[in-house]
Parts: sequence; C-alpha cells; structure tokens
Amino acid sequence: MNKFTFAFVILASLSANALAGDAAAGKALTVTCAACHNEDGNSIVPTFPKLAGQNEAYLIKQIKDIRDGRRPVPTMIGQVDNYTDEQIADVAAYYASQATTPGQAEDKLLTLGAKVYRAGVSQTGVAACSACHGATGAGNAPAGWPKLAGQHKEYIADQLRKWRTGAENTLEENPNGRTNDGDARFMRDVAYRMTDNEIDAVANFIAGLY
Repeated sequence: MNKFTFAFVILASLSANALAGDAAAGKALTVTCAACHNEDGNSIVPTFPKLAGQNEAYLIKQIKDIRDGRRPVPTMIGQVDNYTDEQIADVAAYYASQATTPGQAEDKLLTLGAKVYRAGVSQTGVAACSACHGATGAGNAPAGWPKLAGQHKEYIADQLRKWRTGAENTLEENPNGRTNDGDARFMRDVAYRMTDNEIDAVANFIAGLY
C-alpha cells in the first residue's frame, strides 16, 4: 500500500467516524420527510428520490448543500433550513440503515443503458458509470459516491439533465442546473457529453440494478 492509498484509507475512516449519526434520533426527525420520501425513505413517487440505503456520507453532503444553498431543490425549500450538522448526520444515519426497495427497468433501451453504464461512450468521452458507482450500483461509501441501484429512473434522468445544464451555466446563471460536484466537475463533465437518449437509457438500466 503506497502512502497516498494509506492516507486515503485513514482519512476515509476518520471521516466516517466523525460523521456517524444516531439513526434512532434521525427517525424522529423524518416525520415531515415521509410526505415525499415515504416513512422508510423508499419514495413511491418517481420524481422524489429513494433515500433508503443511500450512503451516509453522500446524504450528509447533499442535505448540507440543500440547507446552505449549494443545491437548490424547490420542493425542499424550508425543510432543512434549521437543521444542525448533528441533526443532518442523524437523518442520514437513519435513511442509510433502511433497505432499498428494488426498482423496475423496462426492456426499451436496456441494451444501450447497460453499455453506457458499464463501458461509457468512447466516441464522446463519456466515462463508465460503474467506475465510480460500482458494477451493481452500490456506490462507494468511503468516497462519498452515491448508491444508484433501484433508484427511480425518472429521478436519475432528471438529475443527469440538471448536471448537463450545470455544465453550461453557473448556479447564479441558471438555478435549474446542478453544480455541487466540486471543483473536479466530474458529473457535469460526464452529463454534458450525454445525449437525451443515452440519459434515458442509462437511467432505465440503473433502476433495474439491485
């Protein structure tokens, strides 16, 4: 193990321990969240994301970004504005402890979706989704990369389009875009290179992963 890998492992371990929340306390805080995300975090409305089983570090970052204005979500206005970092960690711990319900993929575009997810699109420089999110869509918890498996295809497609919009504009220029992928702009760069057909296809494929 080289020095860089060792340092990454140590930092990831320390980060995970520092951010570990109280799932029981988090459950008590999610009463109002259930209206959109369901009691256990498995939303039944395809435009609202499933939170159940999501990686804890990813949930913490997203909730903080929504609270602090780095990720505008109109349906979340006022929902987490007063949450402390501790409360956010508790909510994340609760949802992370729940099991994700299986999604449903349609046969249409399934072959193309599998290709994009597993191998990317070499002609346009689209990276394989599996490189960061794993072969089964489980994500990478220590790195804070989200679980995708079983997520609603409508939600995934919408987010990819928001990333694509965010690649062309700053948040101030277009609040409908998504820009909270950090200075590396990795999600924006990937989505910018994707066609609508590729977005719909890969979103469909991801929904069927489990």
